[in-house]
Amino acid sequence: MPSFLYQQSAQQLARQIASQEVRSLDAVLACLEQIERHDQTLHAYITVCREAAIAAAEAADAAVQQGDRLGSLHGVPIAIKDLTATAGIRTTYGSPLHANHVPSYDDLCVARLKAAGAIILGKTNTPEFGMGAHSANVLCGPTATPYDPSRSSGGSSGGSAVATAAGMAYLAQGTDMGGSVRTPASFCGVVGLRPSAGRIPRIPKALPSETLVTDGVLARSVEDAALMLSAMAGYDPRDPASLAASGWEMPEFSEALCDRLTGKVRLGYSTDLGVAVVDAAVRDVFEGAIAQLAFVCDCIAPEHPDCRSAKATFETLRAGILYQTHHHYLATQADQLSSTVRWNIERGKDVTAQAFLAAEVERGRLYQSFLKFFESYDVLATVSASVPPFPHTQAEVLEINGTPLDNIIDYLLITYTLTLTGLPVVSIPCGYTATGLPIGMQLVGKPQGEAELLQFAYLLQERLGFRHQWQGEKVEG
Repeated sequence: MPSFLYQQSAQQLARQIASQEVRSLDAVLACLEQIERHDQTLHAYITVCREAAIAAAEAADAAVQQGDRLGSLHGVPIAIKDLTATAGIRTTYGSPLHANHVPSYDDLCVARLKAAGAIILGKTNTPEFGMGAHSANVLCGPTATPYDPSRSSGGSSGGSAVATAAGMAYLAQGTDMGGSVRTPASFCGVVGLRPSAGRIPRIPKALPSETLVTDGVLARSVEDAALMLSAMAGYDPRDPASLAASGWEMPEFSEALCDRLTGKVRLGYSTDLGVAVVDAAVRDVFEGAIAQLAFVCDCIAPEHPDCRSAKATFETLRAGILYQTHHHYLATQADQLSSTVRWNIERGKDVTAQAFLAAEVERGRLYQSFLKFFESYDVLATVSASVPPFPHTQAEVLEINGTPLDNIIDYLLITYTLTLTGLPVVSIPCGYTATGLPIGMQLVGKPQGEAELLQFAYLLQERLGFRHQWQGEKVEG
């Protein structure tokens, strides 16, 4: 049993609120106390909605007492990344250009979370417009991993990962393009879920058919991640990439499931997918974790799809998308942008239509390579981040193991390769470096296979202990 209320799982908290064993107000106050205690050091939140959250919790408790019909997250305190619009709550996008911006609408994922009864505690930190290795900007940060406040939480959903890891929220929403949910999950020892492209419709959406960016989930357990996904998933005709309404149902999680899965899942694994440079300490932890997987997988082999085209493909597509959606800032406000943001936007200025379409062709070939892989395997495992949490004094990741990288996003090659496929990916904790820093493992599932993927992740969580651990419980090494 958790020692404190803020350590409770979101699933159990929702059940206890519904049965009136626990008040939503007490859960909100427990998270607010954690924020007051730790956020001056960790910098997870840009905006905290203390009074609004308390009022919402009181209303949630009153609804239970009145016998109202409850949503799946009724009364559960959550956090929303500050790239995501929230009606009546300041949404800065991590930029001084929007320091006082208060939207009049909710993005669809927020509207669905609120409809499920979740209570928003506040908005979590992100680099300016989500571009950068650190969750830091002139408004807030740098956001620190709870495992070492001198080190980064990763970006760009770093604030959401830290809020979840430190008990400052039970669940948190994030967004992921190149690894912005999975990298912070690895750095903070939590679960980070990037669902299938289109599983969570994105409304509004600047480029209606674009699928590199997804909403995602930060949670302390696999079951909680599935619970949050269930509140956000579902077809919406306004997003042409949206998946069919019948494509997602909350899967089973139980000891009986673990018994059924043990020895049945065919696993291929690769530390680097044949393309990435991976830190030696990360490699050591990952290889140790793979050795443990032999206890639950009878079929396990060092195999991966051909990913050689991923780097050029992603860099071209990302550059073109960022230029299209952000180039207006260069025209009138370039001097107010960070150098990292300017670099990211300007890279797309010379991307031609021919180059962009050629990259889409290569993306299709990469997807076919993954489909071929999944004819022989059920899950692909790799590392969640090429590096462990790095010091705040390190502005960018420019080399790994003494090997220079081509540019400031190259260290994300291990995550953005998987982004290109549109397949579901979950990052789960799998061990610690010799100095006690958390390391994550990415698990990749078959097309639209979130349910089966999360069930396998649950097996590893329950049978091998690949789970979030509070600081006092952490076993180093």
